[in-house]
Amino acid sequence: MRLKTQVSIGVLMLALAGGPALADDAAIKKWIDAEFQPSTLPKDDQTKELQWFAKAAEPYKGMEVNVVSETLTVHKYESEVLAKAFEEITGIKVKHDIIQEGDVVEKIQTQMQSGKNVYDGWINDSDFIGTHPRYNQTVNLTDWITGEAKDVTDPMLDVDDFIGKSFTTWTDKKLYQLPDQQFANLYWFRYDWFTNPDIKAKFKAKYGYELGVPVNWSAYEDIAEFFTNDIKEIDGVRVYGHMDYGKKDPSLGWRFTDAWLSMAGNGDKGIPNGIPVDEWGIRMEGCRPVGSSVERGGDVNGPASVYAIEKYLDWLKKYAPPQAPGMTFSEAGAVPAQGNVAQQIFWYTAFTADMVKDGLPVVNKDGTPKWRMAPSPHGAYWREGMKLGYQDVGSATLLKSTPKDRAKAAWLYLQFIVSKSVSLKKSHVGLTFIRESDIWDKSFTERAPKLGGLIEFYRSPARVQWTPTGVNVPDYPKLAQLWWQNIGDAASGAKTPQQAMDALAAAQDEVLGRLEKSGVQGACGPKLNKKETAEYWFKKSVADGNVAPQPKLANEKPKPETIDYDTLIKSWPATPPNK
Repeated sequence: MRLKTQVSIGVLMLALAGGPALADDAAIKKWIDAEFQPSTLPKDDQTKELQWFAKAAEPYKGMEVNVVSETLTVHKYESEVLAKAFEEITGIKVKHDIIQEGDVVEKIQTQMQSGKNVYDGWINDSDFIGTHPRYNQTVNLTDWITGEAKDVTDPMLDVDDFIGKSFTTWTDKKLYQLPDQQFANLYWFRYDWFTNPDIKAKFKAKYGYELGVPVNWSAYEDIAEFFTNDIKEIDGVRVYGHMDYGKKDPSLGWRFTDAWLSMAGNGDKGIPNGIPVDEWGIRMEGCRPVGSSVERGGDVNGPASVYAIEKYLDWLKKYAPPQAPGMTFSEAGAVPAQGNVAQQIFWYTAFTADMVKDGLPVVNKDGTPKWRMAPSPHGAYWREGMKLGYQDVGSATLLKSTPKDRAKAAWLYLQFIVSKSVSLKKSHVGLTFIRESDIWDKSFTERAPKLGGLIEFYRSPARVQWTPTGVNVPDYPKLAQLWWQNIGDAASGAKTPQQAMDALAAAQDEVLGRLEKSGVQGACGPKLNKKETAEYWFKKSVADGNVAPQPKLANEKPKPETIDYDTLIKSWPATPPNK
């Protein structure tokens, strides 16, 4: 009764002050009660925030804006539920298109190149953080929210609460994109099999160490061999120790640009990306990319990268189901849920919601998973202080070619779908966390046992080692397409891993060279180093106190190491870092 009275008084005061109409407040109450629970905000603060949106949107009532994102469950929720809520609360209609990721890339390139306004707002991967500022086509959000868009920037936005803001920050320390959803690429395994006493005893007898979460690739390889060729069958089902995909298709590129090389030990130390050489093998000096190939100081075709491709191909051939080499990303994603895979080194947490459905072979009758996720193991070239995996961060992006009134209306919607009033509920729907406050909410403490380690990982100190593509990559669309084409040649057997990575390094350097000649990216555009011998760069990296490029190791299979999953979880903090 007290809350109702407070809300009613607030509505009356706003109405007397020329605030939003009573109809807006009825919509706000309806959505708070019916949809936006749970929330990290109490209902009176939710009301306050949503009333601000209604008030700020008044100049744009009746406008229809167009926003686009890729096909993910969380974006479907935004398009079908949050866009409708936003319209009822603000009077701004949003056409939120859901299209394939490749189409988003193509359309944003079209707008950047033509200047024609294709969409008013974009949810575009933060992998573009090295592309957007260099082409000077993207709105600098730090200046936008304190300048032109101050009147349409949510005072309760709390940018510091976003866990991925370092991924969307350029070298000038300015924010160019605002995280909307994010998910990591982790290690996935059958907890029930790994804790089975008979299976554990057999593994210990053969390898001399405990079956557990592999810390390095040596242990992962042993476990893959063990389940594929020793266990072979569980409950009458043929089982495999590894899962992957290998069809020469654009999705094969994601398999590698999504940090596979850094997991092996390519690049330099540094979070969120190696300095001066990142996980794409691109060296950057100041803000200028200077080369991809080892002869220019890069690491695309160095020993660590070649080792990464060799292990990928070897495991795919020896330990994965026979159909895996002919699969694409989307086809392979559902396979572990079928119940015949023991572990997967490269598994996206975006699949979590589909992996916990009742009735699946990998879910217990009480709804708890038979599997867990854990930090990924690292390769022989990896060193402490390097990134260890990839995190996808779809982020709100505005282009300068969008008319200001349309950009402001779109900005209101893009903030609304990440606001504290709605973000916790959205996190429960998509399991793609963007806010520290959501991760530590009690509702996720309660739900954690049914999510297989997802909450524990996001609350762990390990989380910071999973990061997106960074600032070294000057043109994500142009460079990304080179990966699947060249590595596809290695997957098909047309080239050796070394030949494929040599070709990729040369192709990347060619693109960097063209960008340098064009001058289109200005003072932060590429400027290629002159060619030197590999030995020159190996010695220079040591002399400079860096890692990349590294010479070939005499032993690429160091002593295998595992850790008990439950021991690992208990070692992580139980309270938020800022408490």
